[in-house]
Amino acid sequence: MDIHRTFGEVVFWEAGRLRHAGRIDMTRTALEGFGKGLRQTDEVVIEATGNCMAVSRVLSPFVERVVIANPLQVKAIAHAHVKTDKVDAGTLASLYAAGYLPEIWTPDADTERMRRLVARRYQVVRHRTRLKNEMHAILHAHLIPRCPHADLFNRRGRVWLMRQPLPTDEVAAIERHLRELDRLGEDLELLDREIAQGALDDPAIKRLLTITGVNLTVATGLMAAIGDIGRFDSPQKLVSYVGLNPRVRQSGLGAAHHGRISKVGRSHARAMLVEAAWAAAKAPGPLHAFFVRIRAKRGHQVAAVALARKLTVLCWHLLTKQEDYLWARPALVASKLRSMELQAGRPQQKGNRRGPAYAYNVKALRDQERLVAEQAEKSYERFVAHWRTRPPKDQVRGRLKPAETE
Repeated sequence: MDIHRTFGEVVFWEAGRLRHAGRIDMTRTALEGFGKGLRQTDEVVIEATGNCMAVSRVLSPFVERVVIANPLQVKAIAHAHVKTDKVDAGTLASLYAAGYLPEIWTPDADTERMRRLVARRYQVVRHRTRLKNEMHAILHAHLIPRCPHADLFNRRGRVWLMRQPLPTDEVAAIERHLRELDRLGEDLELLDREIAQGALDDPAIKRLLTITGVNLTVATGLMAAIGDIGRFDSPQKLVSYVGLNPRVRQSGLGAAHHGRISKVGRSHARAMLVEAAWAAAKAPGPLHAFFVRIRAKRGHQVAAVALARKLTVLCWHLLTKQEDYLWARPALVASKLRSMELQAGRPQQKGNRRGPAYAYNVKALRDQERLVAEQAEKSYERFVAHWRTRPPKDQVRGRLKPAETE
């Protein structure tokens, strides 16, 4: 089926031949009527579009399987000069019958819901950032100096903002942006509560929170993108899935040239991993030592991306082996978990009842955990102190002795 917003083109593949079956409307009633005419042994192939998951849910009870194809890879495999809906549907059927159809993984209902929540939160944050940038641009356009307070949009910053000499239309625009910013803040709080409630009973998210630099937003975003870790046979597969693998160009007997990261995959998960890498680079531990080592050779931007890739590999090992991070800081992890509970709407603990998260408020315990992390960082530095970069093979051949080359 080549599906669109309002209709879908249907082609049957039977005994090596294609048979055109016309169009059906993209409504639940029409799809259910179409599904009742199919056999339980039939298989339906569609491309990944905005409504493909809804089509899959409606047709799944009537057939053996609903396959969702990757449109980018389908286009790369079968590029036709004549492109119609009928040709596209026939291409999907032929590729699947030949075993060449590139499929995508279909998430379960809980993972799909988490993906929607994470995507909506991302859009709200982007909208808030755009509004803040517009207000900064208004101040810059009228030569207003920087705000002396830490945050322009807190109570003190807003009082300072409304005292600035601006034209009346600019003042009205700032007031309108501030009202929109407050409304988006309320939406963001509701989304954070829904995300936290869905993460309370998820052991995988709690396991990712043991990693330095990973907070609830990053952990839920990664698990929403990953879904079932069992579908990745190796950490390199997960690295490629989020687009942190380098591009490679090689032909014939020439040397392979490695370029920038591919950025092919889930861009939101990749952005959160880079954000977590910047946070992990500021905290003591082996991850900080790794960042410093790469930064000395390639600069801080490359080091941040390299650390994001290492975090991806680390997440794969933790989720696959079902183990917590070895150098986790217990008080910090307990504080993260307690913050997640409060964000989900759990009641606060009053009186003399003190949970494990209270240890993070004791400076002596925080310093002790920080000391252990610093010792782990020094151990990593001693471990890699004698590492040397492996030279290319052609340089190795050029340094061979004359007797070895004869």
